[in-house]
Amino acid sequence: MPRVAEPAGTAFRSGFATFVGRPNVGKSTLTNALVGEKVAITSSKPQTTRRAIRGIVHRADGQLILVDTPGVHRPRTLLGERLNDVVQSTLADVDVIGFCVPADEKVGPGDRWIDDQLNRHPRARRLAIVTKVDAAPRAVVAERLLQVSELRDWEAIVPVSAVSSVQLDLLVTELIRLLPASDPLYPADAVTDESLEARIAELVREAALEDVTDELPHSIAVTVDDIVQRDDRELVEVYANLWVERDSQKGIVIGRGGERLQRIGARAREGIEPLVGAQVFLSLRVKVAKEWQRDPRQLGRLGF
Repeated sequence: MPRVAEPAGTAFRSGFATFVGRPNVGKSTLTNALVGEKVAITSSKPQTTRRAIRGIVHRADGQLILVDTPGVHRPRTLLGERLNDVVQSTLADVDVIGFCVPADEKVGPGDRWIDDQLNRHPRARRLAIVTKVDAAPRAVVAERLLQVSELRDWEAIVPVSAVSSVQLDLLVTELIRLLPASDPLYPADAVTDESLEARIAELVREAALEDVTDELPHSIAVTVDDIVQRDDRELVEVYANLWVERDSQKGIVIGRGGERLQRIGARAREGIEPLVGAQVFLSLRVKVAKEWQRDPRQLGRLGF
């Protein structure tokens, strides 16, 4: 990623940072909280994030580009392998890595394995973030801070809560401090470089994840065929496909009499309408791409 020389007489810093950790430790929620706008979808289901999504934080002293990535995990499918590849390629390019551990869970083998992976990326500066401090008593938070401090010599260790906005300003300050001197890399009004189509697809997938059974989350993908704005600009039409792997899953997503698909559409529109600034007509079709998580050609068609 190109760097611009520091302007004379200034201390402005700009660069890329990413959060790593086990699935569902709050990386996407933290990214959204720091950006101040929803740029990454969130869900109670693990492995919700499937791409490197950039959110941009603007401060008087710097510009922080947060790259939200999938959770690091031991892959069971070709999709899982490609998600891990996304993480590794991101880690190779960023300036700062924030290692996330939730306050309400003990540091375990998975955390230690991820911490060990950071040694493969010596270029980046590293700090630790103890997330979800609002979900644990002070004594437990203190225990977690000690456990994290014993993993390595971090640039800093910052306990935060994205939900309760605890120490988010401090975290941004620490991250910017570790960035290289540089002019801004994005315009002052940018919050993400995600396309409108990609953001809408993710909002549809988020809505689906919250309404399906445990067997389905990994089997769901979303593509957008078309976005049409009517001439009066009062209505935006969105035509999207919700992909599953088996015919039986198609019936589950649609639900009895189409009830579940209607709920998914209604929930998705709640997120899409503020994004496009207009009322939305959302057409959802459920399609089957057999075993797409394991099929290289299908993965390519679905954008992975």
